[in-house]
Amino acid sequence: PAFRAMSLPITLQDVQDAAARLAGVAHETPVLASSTFDGLAGREIFFKCENFQRVGAFKFRGAYNSIKKLGDNVQSVITQSSGNHAQALALSAKLCGKTAHIVMPKNAPPCKLAAVRDYGGLITLCEPTQASREAAANELLASIPNAVMIPPFDYPDVMAGQGTLALEILRQVPHVDAIIAPIGGGGLISGICVAAKGINPNIKVFGAEPAIASDAYQSFKAGTRIALEKPTNTIADGLRTQLIGERPFAVMKELLDDIFLVSDDEIVQAQRFLWERMKLVVEPSGAVPAAAVLSAAFKVVDPSIKRVAVVLSGGNQDLDAIPWMLK
Repeated sequence: PAFRAMSLPITLQDVQDAAARLAGVAHETPVLASSTFDGLAGREIFFKCENFQRVGAFKFRGAYNSIKKLGDNVQSVITQSSGNHAQALALSAKLCGKTAHIVMPKNAPPCKLAAVRDYGGLITLCEPTQASREAAANELLASIPNAVMIPPFDYPDVMAGQGTLALEILRQVPHVDAIIAPIGGGGLISGICVAAKGINPNIKVFGAEPAIASDAYQSFKAGTRIALEKPTNTIADGLRTQLIGERPFAVMKELLDDIFLVSDDEIVQAQRFLWERMKLVVEPSGAVPAAAVLSAAFKVVDPSIKRVAVVLSGGNQDLDAIPWMLK
């Protein structure tokens, strides 16, 4: 209902405006399928391949949309991120003629640190806790004139940008019954909820999360945000958030249908399938929703859901630490 949409942090119009900003800059990524995977899942699965997006992940959408909206008086943007948002912000800033200052945890994958530097981002390293990341980012904000903080997920322009991939899915495979995507801080899933349900109110939107980083799942079931007590070391390094974002959670409470949890073993198996059978270089976080649609819990989901779009969110795998080779 329209009156309810007014109270959410973003609207379908915000996502459509973001799509206009991204036109000709972001890639419209392909949708691929595998009959073998369909057989394993017992449904028709359509993979939205954001591993082919600029910077190798969907995060480019939200970062570019956010920076493109800023006025010329803003010369610097700041964020704290363990990886893909950092790269996305660095490249987007470069494309928009601005400087990106990025706070990254000391344990971020070396390939992600290198990529941020390659895109021209200036890195400040900190301890791998949310508190020290935020403190370091706030210090930068205080010391740099005319700077704007662009957080990785709890920010309407980021959420709207991420939602643009759902507009593409509904153009590319209009007949899907559901979309499933990973949940870290919730920027992607909230954007998808608003975009997909704004266009097709009957579509189902599901989240997928590592079982050992289940802050979104616990929060969703409780109806209030619940933080993980300590940092988690899930193989899905992009989803190690300890607390779902406030604005994304407001959207999820209203519009998300359910969340599925998967073990790290299931994540790695799904990731390996995507590499081996589909020749898709997907990082562990990106394989989480693929693992979810193969899970026992998803198998018993409403049988009228026959066609599912799975968002492969990114492909920034550290090639010196491929999970199935670490055994």
